[in-house]
Amino acid sequence: MLIQLTGAVLTAAEMAEEHHVELPASPYVYGGVIFAAFLLMMLITVSFTNVGNRHEAEAEHVDPQRQFPNKHDHGQAIQD
Repeated sequence: MLIQLTGAVLTAAEMAEEHHVELPASPYVYGGVIFAAFLLMMLITVSFTNVGNRHEAEAEHVDPQRQFPNKHDHGQAIQD
């Protein structure tokens, strides 16, 4: 089995040598584009960090239709 595997690896290596394709741009261009994309995604993420603080927090009302009621409020929830 090891001999078959060695033969397959050598055949794949020979085929890889035959099909060499030049990149249309420099590798630095690809790196720069990827870096810029990640930087843009980071800036978009950071721009939404303060969205939850725009409004004052309101107390949650007790909803009898809730499937899993909050049992951790210790009776402090607002009753309608």
